[in-house]
Amino acid sequence: MNYGERFMPSQHAVLSASSSNRWIHCTPSARLEERVPEQASIYAAEGTVAHAKAEQKLTNWKEGHPRRKVKCEDGEMDEATTAYRDYVVEVFNEEKKKCEGTELYVEVQLDLTPWIPGGFGTADAIVVSDDTLHVIDLKYGKGVPVDAPHNSQLMLYGAGALNQFEMYFDFDQIKLHIFQPRLDHISTYDMYVDDLTTWLAMVVKPSADMAWKGEGKQKPGEWCRFCKVKGNCKARAEQIQQMNERYKQLDAMLLTDDEVAQILPMLPDVKAWTKDIEEFALNQALNGTHYDGYKVVEGVSRRKIVDQEMVMSMLDKEGYSKEAYMKAPELKTITALEKLVGKKHFSELTEGCIEKPQGKPVLVPVTDRRPEWQSGIDDFKDEKEED
Repeated sequence: MNYGERFMPSQHAVLSASSSNRWIHCTPSARLEERVPEQASIYAAEGTVAHAKAEQKLTNWKEGHPRRKVKCEDGEMDEATTAYRDYVVEVFNEEKKKCEGTELYVEVQLDLTPWIPGGFGTADAIVVSDDTLHVIDLKYGKGVPVDAPHNSQLMLYGAGALNQFEMYFDFDQIKLHIFQPRLDHISTYDMYVDDLTTWLAMVVKPSADMAWKGEGKQKPGEWCRFCKVKGNCKARAEQIQQMNERYKQLDAMLLTDDEVAQILPMLPDVKAWTKDIEEFALNQALNGTHYDGYKVVEGVSRRKIVDQEMVMSMLDKEGYSKEAYMKAPELKTITALEKLVGKKHFSELTEGCIEKPQGKPVLVPVTDRRPEWQSGIDDFKDEKEED
């Protein structure tokens, strides 16, 4: 019997497991995000390739061909996916010592519709034995460590796996694993089946029902980080305004130490919000939106040496020592070299060896003296992170 038979979804999940932390806390977010088209991300593309390589390596091992070569042009990716394979194999072998009937399944699509309308997800690896269910998730990103405890995405994968395998196995416990090789980070979380089913009934299902209908109240929080509408979300703006109003009412002309201590934890949210709304406004302006008092101009760019060998050769001919123009293992900055040689003479010596790339567009007040941006906008479409 094929215990690992896959549930094949017919369309993209509105309430995805990967965004569950967001729509569980902020139920309207899923329908709000539907209005924003997906944008390609180099990080998401890199993650997709890494998962494919990891799947091939693990499948080769499972089929009895552990030495079969999986071509991987990126050396770091090759090491990371091999480390992931070895970790899954280690989990499997440890479980096999306790239960001869232990099974390993790779890239299993899971039905989450008992709790989430149209819900599904894909588990990278599942190890099942008589009493324990292991769900292992590869995270290829290296931005921030991802932890397994109370990770809603991984808990939903655990729920889907439990639903799929519980008729064949009598699980007492579920063990969730995050394997993040580029950060040397491994995180695990043990759950009892009863605790998971309670969470599904009390938290997930009510939130999913509201999110599916686009109902509920917006709630800003750390889950806003990858939200598509974070830049123009009114709830986030109101939160910042409320913080501002609160501190306008301070009686003292100067903040006390306690008041500073209260403000400090809020600063990351303020900084993140201002950055998000600046990026949103620039994107809108590049696509034709006019903001009174503002215009798009070319931003500052730095000159760069495109032929270091030629510059080094000319400096040698001019009699300068390597100690004078090098800062191991490369040339000193252009400003430092201009100071060494003289700005005009350096410009003459290095003609054709230095270029100044076009600066990226920035949104500035109309009083800025720089001319309005005229280049094509497509080169600077906003790029975002993923898995």
